[in-house]
Amino acid sequence: MCGIVGYVGPRPSQDILLAGLARLEYRGYDSAGIAVIDEQGDLGMRKKAGKLAMLRDSLAEHPLAAGTTGIGHTRWATHGGPTDVNAHPHLADDDKLAVIHNGIIENFNVLRDELISEGVTFRSETDTEVAAALLGREYRASGDLASAFRAVVNRLEGAFTLLAMHEDQPGVVVGARRNSPLVIGLGEGENFLGSDVAAFVEHTRKALAIGQDQMVTITPSSVEVTDFDGNPVEAQPFDVSWDAAAAEKGGWPSFMAKEVAEQPDAVANTIRGRVQGDQVVIPELDGLDELFIGIDRVIITACGTASYAALVGKYAIEQWARVPVDVELAHEFRYRDPVIGDKTLVISISQSGETMDTLMAVKYARERGARTLSVCNTQGATIPRESDAVVYTHAGPEVAVASTKAFSAQITALLLLGLHMGRVRGSLSDSAASDVAELQALPEKIAQVLAEEQEHVAQLAGWMADTRSVLFLGRHVGYPIALEGALKLKEISYIHAEGFAAGELKHGPIALIEPGQPVFVIVPSPRHSALVHSKVVSNIQEIRARGARVIVIAEEGDAAVLPFADEVIRIPLTGAMFEPVLAVVPLQIFAMALATAKGLDVDQPRNLAKSVTVE
Repeated sequence: MCGIVGYVGPRPSQDILLAGLARLEYRGYDSAGIAVIDEQGDLGMRKKAGKLAMLRDSLAEHPLAAGTTGIGHTRWATHGGPTDVNAHPHLADDDKLAVIHNGIIENFNVLRDELISEGVTFRSETDTEVAAALLGREYRASGDLASAFRAVVNRLEGAFTLLAMHEDQPGVVVGARRNSPLVIGLGEGENFLGSDVAAFVEHTRKALAIGQDQMVTITPSSVEVTDFDGNPVEAQPFDVSWDAAAAEKGGWPSFMAKEVAEQPDAVANTIRGRVQGDQVVIPELDGLDELFIGIDRVIITACGTASYAALVGKYAIEQWARVPVDVELAHEFRYRDPVIGDKTLVISISQSGETMDTLMAVKYARERGARTLSVCNTQGATIPRESDAVVYTHAGPEVAVASTKAFSAQITALLLLGLHMGRVRGSLSDSAASDVAELQALPEKIAQVLAEEQEHVAQLAGWMADTRSVLFLGRHVGYPIALEGALKLKEISYIHAEGFAAGELKHGPIALIEPGQPVFVIVPSPRHSALVHSKVVSNIQEIRARGARVIVIAEEGDAAVLPFADEVIRIPLTGAMFEPVLAVVPLQIFAMALATAKGLDVDQPRNLAKSVTVE
C-alpha cells in the first residue's frame, strides 16, 4: 500500500521519481506527488489527487526546476480524503523541508496537539504533516537532518516508512522504517530508496534490506544505516533476481493477463533446484531436520488469497508429513490467545513479505516460543527476515493487484514443503516418487490448460457479463479453489460471489439456488476418491434440479459429469494434491474476462492495494 521513491545522484531526479512511481502503481493509490531540490538549492513540490497521469499533466503544464535530489510518493488515503492538500509530500520549516510517509502514525493526535499549543498551523488532515512539523522543529534546533530525523522517529508510534530531505542539505535523503517496507538501491555515483525494489530496478539490481527500527542516510557516494539510537548496523545485501522488463506488460492487454500466462514459468521456477532424483530436498531448509522431526503441530497463517493457498497446504502437509495443521487468518491469530509453544511450527505466507497482519502474527508466534518459516516471493522483505527460515517462490514480480501466479507458486511451495517434511519425518508413502513426478509435470499441464481452455472460458465469461451473482463449490482440495475463484471474481468484477464446501450446500446455501444461477463446481478426480467424486456429482444434481446453470471443472475423461453440466472445462490428469494448481487457472481467466467484458480495470480494482502494510 502506497509507493515511495528517493533519489540522489547526477541525473534529473524528476524523471527517475516519476518512472519509479509508475512501477509502483500496482500497490494501489489515490494521489501522487514529488519534491525536488533544484540546482539553486531551492525545494520545489507538486502533488495531485488521482492517478499518476494527473501529476504528469500538472508537471508538463508547470514544470518544476530541474534538480538531482528528490523524493516521490503515491498515497492511499488513511487520515484525510484523497485531495491535493492531503497528498504527499508535506512541507515544513518554511517549506524548505519535505516528508513522505507510508503507514499510520498512531499517536499523531497527541503530537498534533503538542505542536498546535506551540503555534503550529496545519494545512492537511494527515498524520504525515505532524511528522513533517516535528522534523522541522527538530531541524531548527540541531541544524542536522539525520540527527533531527532520529529524534522524530523515536517519538512516533505505529507503522511507518518516512523519507525526508531539506534544501539546506542537497544531495542527502534520509529514511526510516518501522513495520513498513523500505529498501536501498545501490548505484554507481547514485543511490536510491524505495518501498519496493521495483522503484529502482530499472537502474540497479543491487540492493540492501533495512531492518526493523533502522534509518538510512544516502548521498550520491555513500549509504549509512543505523538503528534509531544512532548505532551503526550492517544492512543485508541482495541481488534482485529480475529486471525492469519483467515488470512491464510486454504487449499483453493487462498485467493480470501476462501473469496468468506466466504461471507455467512461475511454478517451474519455484520447483527448480528443489528436486533431487525422485525426492524433494529444499536447500534453504538444510539443517532443520531436527525441527521438522520435533514439531507436533503446524499453524499456517496468511490473509486473502494466500490463506486459500494455506488451506491447500494443510491437506498436503497432513497427508505427507503426518502432522496436524491448522490454518489461521493472520489478522485473527494473535488476538485470540492461541495455544502455541516450542513444538509448534508457524508457517506464514505473503507474496510481498510485508503484509502487516501476517508480519504481526509472525512476531507474536516468535515471542511465544514457536519456530517460524515463511513462504514469500519478495527478496529482502520483512517477514522472511523475521522468520527462522524462508522458502522463496521465485514467481517474479506480480503487478496486478489480484494475485494469480503468486497463488500458484505459493501452493507449489507448500507442496514442496509437504514432500520435504514427509521425507525428513519418514512418513511418505510408497507413492512419493510418483507425487514428485506429478509435481514436476505441473508447468507443462498448466500450459495445456491455458492453450486448450482459455478461449472457451473467456467466451463463457463474455456471455455472462451481466451476471449479478456466481457461486463456487468444491470438496477436499477443491474447496479452497472455490473460495479463491469467488474472491477473484469479487476483486475485479465487483459482483457478488461466494465459495462453499460442497457438503455445506444442503445446510443453508442451497437456498440461494434459483433458475439461471451460475454455479462453478470443482470436481475431484474419481481415480483418487470415487466416494468424494460421487458426492460432488450428487451436489451437481441437487443444484441442477433447482435450475442452476452448472459449469464444471473436471479432469479429462470424467464422463459422469456430462449429463448434469451445462459447460465442462477440462484439466489434465494429475495427482489429487496437484489438482488445485490446474483447476484455479480457468477461474482466473473467467474473472479476468468477465471484468474486461464489463469495461473494468483488472490490474487496479477499486479500493484495493497490492501490499497491505497497515493492520
